[in-house]
Amino acid sequence: MEKLYSSLVFVFLCLSGISLIEALGFGVELIHRESSTSPFYLYSETHFQRVANAIRRSINRPNYLKQSSLSPNSIESDVFPNQGEYLMSYSIGTPPVKTLGIVDTGSNVIWLQCQPCHPCYKQTSPIFNPSKSKTYRFLPCLSSICESTRDTSCSSDRRKSCKYTIRYGDSSTSQGVLSLDTFTLSSTNGSSIRLRNIVIGCGHNNTLVFQGDGSGIVGIGNGAASLISQLGSSIKGKFSYCLLPLFTESKLSSKLIFGDNKNAFSSKGSVSTPIVPDADFYKLNLLSFTVGDTKIKFESSSDGNIIIDSGTTLTLLPPGTYSELESAVASAIPSKRIEDPSGTLSLCYKTSKNLDIPIITANFDGADVKLTALNTFIEISEGVTCFSFMPSTIFIFGNLAQQNFLIGYDVKNQLLTFKPTDCSKQ
Repeated sequence: MEKLYSSLVFVFLCLSGISLIEALGFGVELIHRESSTSPFYLYSETHFQRVANAIRRSINRPNYLKQSSLSPNSIESDVFPNQGEYLMSYSIGTPPVKTLGIVDTGSNVIWLQCQPCHPCYKQTSPIFNPSKSKTYRFLPCLSSICESTRDTSCSSDRRKSCKYTIRYGDSSTSQGVLSLDTFTLSSTNGSSIRLRNIVIGCGHNNTLVFQGDGSGIVGIGNGAASLISQLGSSIKGKFSYCLLPLFTESKLSSKLIFGDNKNAFSSKGSVSTPIVPDADFYKLNLLSFTVGDTKIKFESSSDGNIIIDSGTTLTLLPPGTYSELESAVASAIPSKRIEDPSGTLSLCYKTSKNLDIPIITANFDGADVKLTALNTFIEISEGVTCFSFMPSTIFIFGNLAQQNFLIGYDVKNQLLTFKPTDCSKQ
């Protein structure tokens, strides 16, 4: 990876107002919200309380995604900010003001709280003041991004700027203006990457229950205003990440890499599946699961039948598919089942080094992805390990299932690549 980063070359194009990244890629750190390096980390909580928090957020997540997919008034995939799992540090404006946003593959807008802000949710870091940025300017309502973003309108003043409203599943909102400013990332190789004229949502009226150092989200979904879409050809329409095993005491951070990371998109040791076109999410076609000699078919759909999502911990499946899969997994494990003390997860065992957990193969269209115990089971309380899949009305391939895979998104060519990887060495 050091060779990858050292090969980075940046060419800034003043005429276009955005930096062109002519390199293999640049990386930023992803901080899990339950990591000890996260501002949301509570030292008073136990390890298993943090696991329970992530599971609870995972269970709530489909409510927001479902609300978004049904509502024509959403500006983005309907993701409540404190449901997100990974944080990214960035700076906004000139001079740059450092902030922390939740990175989300299920969101399509970059937004943060801005002054004046009435009302605003509690934020311990300073709220961004756009009047102090030399590079801040309003986005005209006749711009293509404003016109392609749902629930926008023109302001009544002479600026005719692009106003937006984000509605959430709990009826709370974020309202403000879509604007342009310099967006600065700190690369993992120590350099700073300045991206000019990035569209951001400057939220002046936010009624969300949210606390901590973070301010809003960094959407890397499929929409026109997402960070990925805005970077476009400068990153060749590609990004990738490698998620470390969660809930460990490691001080290492996961990596999010923008651009053509050859390790992620090479054919050696990798498998690829089509990304099904969708306005909001990254959808895949999951054909079946295989456990030993047992194959469990998944509900088919021409529009993609499962969302791959960085903001959901568990993997969520149709009730019928889940029931068959649980039965197959239970039949393959000789140990005696026990109850989950919280009553949340269904298939649990006494934690043991001798617990014989089978490989579960997720058979995507064109890609067989072998999931180990790390991807399919989690210790949820002292001495209790449970299957990290659940039945749901919205189907999501969660981030536990993505651990220790280098996952590459080729948005331009609509292809997603899985490569088994020790993410601690990336």
